[in-house]
Amino acid sequence: MEHIISSKLLSLVQLYNIIEQPVTLSLSTDAIERIDKCRSYLNDRFDAVDAAATYGINTGFGSLCNTHIGPGELQQLQHNLLMSHACGTGEEVSQEIVRMMLFLKIQSLSYGHSGISRVVVERLIAFFNNEVYPVVYEQGSLGASGDLAPLAHLALPLIGEGEVYYQGKKMKAAALNSLMNWKPLSLQSKEGLALINGTQFMLAFAVCTLIQSHKLWYWSHVSGAMSIDAFDCNLSPFDKRIHLIRPHAGQLRSADLILSLLEDSEIAVGEKVNVQDPYSFRCIPQVHGATWDTLQFVKRTILTEVNSVTDNPNIFPESEAIISGGNFHGQPLALALDYLGIAIAEIASISERRTFQLMSGTRGLPAFLVNNPGLNSGMMILQYTAASIVSQNKQYATPASIDSIVSSNGQEDHVSMGANAATKTNRIIKNVQTVLAIELLAAAQGIEERHPLKSSLFIEHVKSGLRKSVPSLNTDRVLHDDIMKAIQMMNQTHLDAEIIFNKGIFQD
Repeated sequence: MEHIISSKLLSLVQLYNIIEQPVTLSLSTDAIERIDKCRSYLNDRFDAVDAAATYGINTGFGSLCNTHIGPGELQQLQHNLLMSHACGTGEEVSQEIVRMMLFLKIQSLSYGHSGISRVVVERLIAFFNNEVYPVVYEQGSLGASGDLAPLAHLALPLIGEGEVYYQGKKMKAAALNSLMNWKPLSLQSKEGLALINGTQFMLAFAVCTLIQSHKLWYWSHVSGAMSIDAFDCNLSPFDKRIHLIRPHAGQLRSADLILSLLEDSEIAVGEKVNVQDPYSFRCIPQVHGATWDTLQFVKRTILTEVNSVTDNPNIFPESEAIISGGNFHGQPLALALDYLGIAIAEIASISERRTFQLMSGTRGLPAFLVNNPGLNSGMMILQYTAASIVSQNKQYATPASIDSIVSSNGQEDHVSMGANAATKTNRIIKNVQTVLAIELLAAAQGIEERHPLKSSLFIEHVKSGLRKSVPSLNTDRVLHDDIMKAIQMMNQTHLDAEIIFNKGIFQD
């Protein structure tokens, strides 16, 4: 599938398709014209020896902004910028995130306010289309002045420096150039700054974690619905009349989804001895629904950022102006990512409580969901693992955006720490998936204790899919493997974009 880079607003569905499907990029005619016009204006303005000092074009950077750089040194200035700022550390960023970083950087540069030349954008497109992924590290960005360190690593291969992954192999950028018959680029004025000044590191994480959060929100209802039947719960808490008198959009959606997943369940319509169920079952719409409402706020923030220019200074050829500002500041993303982390962590928190209840040996279920408990510990320690992960999520959910440390000799005196918000929220997402996988294992085991009564056709279908790789637990075995297989099933189940963002129905 070809995606044409243009000024048309991008949607979350389009971003999802770019992640999920093989896509090649190309520039629209309009994007080419905007890029060329902006670069031409910049060349004309700064050819003169006596050109006025303009930040990042013929000056130093950060607190060195008052140091004037002569016209003969502008290319060296940009080369030095990439080299000096490539000081990332920590774990390597996943290729999925790097791919999204490339796309978002190309998109932002294509609006024609960054002064980049078309040859640089086209080389970035060549990276994307040929699945060339620069090696980027997680640590180093303060989330303001742009994601300087990670974006410097993203851009290094343009000048023949740094490392990349290509066809599954890690290699020097110079070796890649020989392989592809590419020449290192000589960056012109402003180009190095345009490449590293922006929010594409934290934004790439934000896009990917938001999409994964939508998937997990849906899976939390699948595991929750299965647990409701496994614990023989009432469906009255999901009656639409209750939610219409407290009509939070997410709450209504969550209750409706649970009812649809259990629509034809034999267990659900059976007579119940219990008058009320624990909060972790009966308050699913209120808790899961609040997370959905958070996702909608985060979605608006992220889509605004995706469709924006976030470097500095910004160039306006039509009005012959170069304006220095602060669009690189990551505060909108930092707050949104922290909020997302808190909201999605709650999905795991309530899931672990349902798993705990399923282990309790009540409501006709054997203790720890196993035959001959005592000789067998059954699923006892699954709940320990879930509890450990939920506790860790609470630590990760501490907001990064409330912190700021002065940098660049006081010139950059308030930063967002949005990059830290991005990486820790990504860890929360992975943890949430594991907790939901554990609930699926426990709930599937519990459902089988209700036989000959069956759950809904849909829930039985999901359970059957799980049983293809994870058999029922009759005696103790190593459960690590079961967790991994449950996660694998979740990852391999196709969720159409329309389904996870709108309808909330599985596609078989």
